[in-house]
Order: sequence, then structure tokens, then C-alpha cells
Amino acid sequence: MKFEGEFMNAVTGITGDQLKSFVERIERLEEEKAGLAEDIREIFAESKSQGYDPKIMREVLKIRKMNKEDREVQEELITVYLNALGM
Repeated sequence: MKFEGEFMNAVTGITGDQLKSFVERIERLEEEKAGLAEDIREIFAESKSQGYDPKIMREVLKIRKMNKEDREVQEELITVYLNALGM
């Protein structure tokens, strides 16, 4: 079934201008996100050139996002698992 013009807009509640606005806003944010991702990659590359380990830095970033209680539980579980493995 093919809808056209005003009938389609009335049935679906979609207006071209509003839809275009949403799509364009998302496109701009996607461009910004790509730019930010590139900036982050550059910072990791710079830190690596200074002798830091990007993998460890990513882990530190992940841990910093956690609340204290969750971090403590994770640390305890890691210790339990390592002990269970005889490490």
C-alpha cells in the first residue's frame, strides 16, 4: 500500500520538516561523536608515546566510572577467583 502527500502525513502524523530536523540533528551529533572518538584515540596514542599502557588506562577509566561499593565487590571477586586458581 502506497501513501502519498498530505494523506500519508495525516495518517502517520509525520511531517517532513520535523523528520528532517531530527535526522539532521542526529547526523550532526554522529559527526561530533566521530570527532570526539578521534580525539580520544589521539590522547591514547600520545599517552602510549609517553610510556603509558592504553589498555590499563581504559581499565582505570572503567573503574573510575563505578561507585565505591561496586568497585569493592569487583575487587573482592577478583581476589576470590585468583585465589581459587591458585594465583
